[in-house]
Amino acid sequence: MKDHPQGRQEGRQDSRREGRYVCLVSDRRARAERLASGIALVQPCRMIEPGAALPAGQPVAFVIDIAADRAEAEGGVWIERLAGLIRARSVPCLYLARGSAAQDAAARRLFGSPVVIDPRRSAGIVPTLMRLVEEAQARTNPVAAGSGPGARVGTATRLVTRMFDAAASGRPPSPATVEEGTEIVLDTVSEVGIRAWLDLVWRHDISVYQHSLSVAGFAAAFAAELGLSGADSRRLARAALLHDVGKALIPHAILDKPGPLTPEEMRVMQTHADLGADLLGREAAYGPEILDVVRHHHERLDGSGYPEGLTGARIGDLVRLVAICDVHSALTERRVYRPPMTHAEAFAIMEAQSGQLDPDLLRAYRPIVGRAATAAPSPAVVPAPKGR
Repeated sequence: MKDHPQGRQEGRQDSRREGRYVCLVSDRRARAERLASGIALVQPCRMIEPGAALPAGQPVAFVIDIAADRAEAEGGVWIERLAGLIRARSVPCLYLARGSAAQDAAARRLFGSPVVIDPRRSAGIVPTLMRLVEEAQARTNPVAAGSGPGARVGTATRLVTRMFDAAASGRPPSPATVEEGTEIVLDTVSEVGIRAWLDLVWRHDISVYQHSLSVAGFAAAFAAELGLSGADSRRLARAALLHDVGKALIPHAILDKPGPLTPEEMRVMQTHADLGADLLGREAAYGPEILDVVRHHHERLDGSGYPEGLTGARIGDLVRLVAICDVHSALTERRVYRPPMTHAEAFAIMEAQSGQLDPDLLRAYRPIVGRAATAAPSPAVVPAPKGR
């Protein structure tokens, strides 16, 4: 197998990660190709088959998708050598179980107590992998890990991952987890500003988790700009953090599709608003204002939104605030199906949607756009996101 092309592209786009990659070892090529696409959203991914030489560079983690018990029974010299290297370097290792207790036990013997995960029941291989890499980095560089903004964003990312894992299992996220994440967002954006917050969040580069943290960061900055009280600031940031929780119940094949969605796929995608609100409605701690945001953040003033086609005064103030942060974040993020816009380009589109987004709030939001702006990638003219 060769380097996954998306992994190579990610490596070119971010020189900070140059030479560092996740090594995926698999004897199932078709499955490995699909898995590498997901891993490459977080870290460059290089795939090899059993028996192949390791690629150049520094593996930050290994994902093992091979029949470990069979390799051990057959006395495979290559896999023993690989396992020795992983143990010697203390590199995080994620083994994908194949439904056999014997294989799981063999994997632990070979690779030094790896994390064993059943991909058929997992809420997400990539979030687990990200957590392992971050924990390993914290062990090897505790001073850098510390308690600074970067460490807090790492904590927030793990909390959001926990939220979405719970939702994917059909359980409302823990209110304590959400509150901890909300406080981290508010405190860190207040300390370092929205630009630094975005830079830290985008290092994790993992689709819906990144988006939730980006939107929450914009919401925290907007709350400060508007001079909201502490309670109202927390309410806004909390709603922003939770707004897309229903996407945990949308198939990854639709969430991460690199091309346009079909009409049927779009209908499925749009169910995330109701799914998220219904899920949170099972937990009394999430009041009606939060549920309103989760259900209606895609509604537009002119009635062109979903799921109910609400218009004008039927759309609450908190929903209007989060909708602006959501659109800004979506347009300026790199997605699998399009490149990002600059902040100025995004805001121009948002102003052109004044019949959809609240024009008074947009004027108040303009300073946030200026503070978020930085050197941007080449311009990309794309329509405003609908349903994603």
